Amino acid sequence: MESKTYPFFRGLFRGIFKSFYRWKVIGQENIPEGEGLVLCANHISNWDPILLGCGIERQVHFMAKAELFRIPVISSLIKDFGTYPVKRGAGDRQAIRTSLELAKQGKVLGIFPEGKRNRTGEGKVGNILPGAAMIALKSGVRVVPVAIIGPYRFFRGVTIIYGKPVDLTAAVAGKDNAERTQAAAEVIRSEIQKILDIHKK
Repeated sequence: MESKTYPFFRGLFRGIFKSFYRWKVIGQENIPEGEGLVLCANHISNWDPILLGCGIERQVHFMAKAELFRIPVISSLIKDFGTYPVKRGAGDRQAIRTSLELAKQGKVLGIFPEGKRNRTGEGKVGNILPGAAMIALKSGVRVVPVAIIGPYRFFRGVTIIYGKPVDLTAAVAGKDNAERTQAAAEVIRSEIQKILDIHKK
């Protein structure tokens, strides 16, 4: 169930994107109801988490750096958005446990598997970290590849495309345990890149 704050701000930012960024959303029908999902998107701007959440009707849960949860007003707001803390620079087991619990509860997670913004501007997905693949494999939920095409400039247009859900467990069937996560991460990278190649301007 969504918080009361989440749909209000989603509507607010939808208005901003539509009015100033000629926002276009493709593939909303690819987001099923009632099942856990991991949305995996390329990362080009600090606006990406907001854009990713605004494009669909389901609430999207994100990790956010732990430092934000020490700021009283900000902490209350982002917790109401369904955001949870992660300690950067090291494997945060609690953040991973929270991700797995949310996925198994049928929630939607939003993850940028490149780990940081890709500034190449060439429409290419950078190196993929294994976290999103690991969470999807361990929780058994499907991954939705998502492509964001900018630039985020007034009246220039920004597009977000939600691809069809991918079952990573089936995609890496037959792989040795040591290879499964790496192979699944490559599937995520490849699926996002396919969408970018089809839709990039």
